[in-house]
Amino acid sequence: VAPIGSAAAARMHRRPPGAPSHPGGYRELSGREVEVLRLVAEGQSNKAIGVSMGLSALTVKSHLARIARKLGTGDRAGMVAVALRTGIIH
Repeated sequence: VAPIGSAAAARMHRRPPGAPSHPGGYRELSGREVEVLRLVAEGQSNKAIGVSMGLSALTVKSHLARIARKLGTGDRAGMVAVALRTGIIH
């Protein structure tokens, strides 16, 4: 039997949509989500983040909703606090 590659293993361990977040969910953040989170930590608005990343403010809002679900927090300050505490951002 061939070993499972890391990408395949990661897909097998993802939570289904709508599943509650769990400790360690921050490991599931994409690079783009981390970048959005970094800009939130700098105090930028959704519109400003969108301009700097070439996204619409609505797309930024969608990224933030996914980040909030993955981190288990509902607001920007909570997302930033978890990200700093877990080392996602510095």
